[in-house]
Amino acid sequence: MAEPKETILVSEKTNALFDYDAVPSLIEVVPLGLQHVIAAVVGIVTPGLMIAQACNLSASDTTLIIQTSLIFAGVATLIQLFPVFRYFGARLPVMMGASFAYVPVLITMGANYGIATIFGSQIFGGLAVIFIGLVIKKIRVFFPPIVTGTVILSIGMSLFPVAVGYMAGGVSSSEYGSMKNWLVAIITFIIVFYLNSFGKGFLKLSSILVGMVVGYLISLPLGMVSFESVKEAGMFQMIRPLHFGLNFNFVQIFTLILLIFVDTVQAIGQFTATTVGAMDRQPTDRELSGGILGKGLAVFLGGFFGGVPISTFGQNVGLVISTKAINKYILTFTSAILIIAGFVPKIASLLTSIPYAVIGGATISVFATIALTGIQTIANEKLTSQNATIVGLSLALGTGVALSANSLQGFPEWFQTIFGESEVILTAIMAILLNIIFNRPKLKK
Repeated sequence: MAEPKETILVSEKTNALFDYDAVPSLIEVVPLGLQHVIAAVVGIVTPGLMIAQACNLSASDTTLIIQTSLIFAGVATLIQLFPVFRYFGARLPVMMGASFAYVPVLITMGANYGIATIFGSQIFGGLAVIFIGLVIKKIRVFFPPIVTGTVILSIGMSLFPVAVGYMAGGVSSSEYGSMKNWLVAIITFIIVFYLNSFGKGFLKLSSILVGMVVGYLISLPLGMVSFESVKEAGMFQMIRPLHFGLNFNFVQIFTLILLIFVDTVQAIGQFTATTVGAMDRQPTDRELSGGILGKGLAVFLGGFFGGVPISTFGQNVGLVISTKAINKYILTFTSAILIIAGFVPKIASLLTSIPYAVIGGATISVFATIALTGIQTIANEKLTSQNATIVGLSLALGTGVALSANSLQGFPEWFQTIFGESEVILTAIMAILLNIIFNRPKLKK
């Protein structure tokens, strides 16, 4: 029974799209690259918008934050695809972009200390990530599959409410939960589900894009799409280094470094999900080190240009896993579109006109794929009583605290923000600590 399965696997990967270094045709690359753009763009620009609002920035400065977020998402992704100086980058098909994991902390930091403190702290945070990348080979023993699998599962589960919130129209929408939003979301979901399950060739690979195009077209006559921001946006604008200034506050620097460390554990989970789910193997030490070093370089440079801290994008990891299309030129095309959009505000505005309901309907199955990859990673390990405790207790505490409003209100605000807003952070920390207690890993010399 095993031989036919292996034969199918090999025959599928003879196509250039399933080979990292092959050169597919532009016709093959464009639809898959656009899928990644559409899946990522709202997540890329939203953190910057939220931070700009908290810092009371002007409309022009808010536009500049959005531009920088788009450009650095493209640049950071290119660094992962084509390593800088051979060491900064993983050579893996991983999409990078502004991370929601930082938003609660950065909103508080910006509101109380100003946006310059965010970018001053970010520079030190980037250096901290680079240090982790340099020593990851020695400390990787603390992140075995039972830990990374738990983190991946937590990432998938944490994205479920995001997808459902999008399907309902976006939590900030005045029509949140309306029948109109759900109708569009369900139609989009059905198209994506059908093509992904029963489609063939490019219809199967492009199921997300096809579903979103149909959902977008349905949204137009329903009045769910506004082009006002496109009309108001300019044609071209450069980003400017040190435009927002730099300010250094020791407590804020320490807080951001702590959060970045935990987010780096999450990134390890995303890199692992990519190789396990799309390449049927664990990532190498070189890939993990390069991936983290590349992330650190992008975070460091972003501090000077006003780019929100970046991380791996779970929804795009899910796309790579679900399509198995790992060719580097797919995300190269995606990066080029994002960078162009960053310099041409009209394009950025057009991309952000896609209704949340369409995005949610198209991506919920993608998020499910991430969670299933975590389950697969855990299942491949020996589920001893100790390992089962690591998984169960980490998820229970991480998810329980995040879903229990004000459960940490007796702690300082910074503690509540770091450990109470995201189930992934607390789950990751618990998984690492419990693995140390039960399995007693030892540092490599």
